[in-house]
Amino acid sequence: MAICDWPSAERPREKLLAQGAGSLSDAELLAIFLRTGVKGKSAVDLARELLQEFGSLRALLTADLTTFCTPLGLGSAKYAQLQAVLEMARRHLAEQLARGDALTSPDLTRRYLLAQLRDRDHEVFACLLLDNQHRVLKYHELFHGTIDGAAVYPREVVKLALTQGAAAVILVHNHPSGIAEPSHADRALTDRLQQALGLVDVRVLDHLVVGDGHCVSFAERGWL
Repeated sequence: MAICDWPSAERPREKLLAQGAGSLSDAELLAIFLRTGVKGKSAVDLARELLQEFGSLRALLTADLTTFCTPLGLGSAKYAQLQAVLEMARRHLAEQLARGDALTSPDLTRRYLLAQLRDRDHEVFACLLLDNQHRVLKYHELFHGTIDGAAVYPREVVKLALTQGAAAVILVHNHPSGIAEPSHADRALTDRLQQALGLVDVRVLDHLVVGDGHCVSFAERGWL
């Protein structure tokens, strides 16, 4: 049966408008994105099949172009649409964060940094640069490494902070393994960065380690 023949309360689009996006299942949300099914399958049927094939919604969203286009009904145009949607979501979080104080919006800060780094397959070290009111000036990725490490140079971090006129920074890096527990090397690096930035009166407010869906905060552990 085609979706247009379903009761209106069960159609994904009508359900979203009546009850909000949060009321929809992963398959229903994906069906709205797909818009149409394929011969013999509604958009919801196709969405369910795709989720089963990829294993999860996240796996589908983070697939590369070749992997994404392999299943029936998906092509480069759909991939481009999906990447645009994901980028809009990241920019929406960035705009929300830029309007407020990063320290009074810890959940938003974490969601933004998770969106930036959780799905990288290599280690990335970045800084969230803040003014003297702790408002966000810029998010900047400084160093890119391998699956298990990235070389970080304090001199470059200090140079960036001075160039951007930052009064404070939140340091962040990801662990591609998905395990957010900081290493001894992470703690030693944070100490060196805190000392180097302190010489130019730039405060390190936190260092977040991004894992698979969560962050570990140095500040919350009392390490700063």
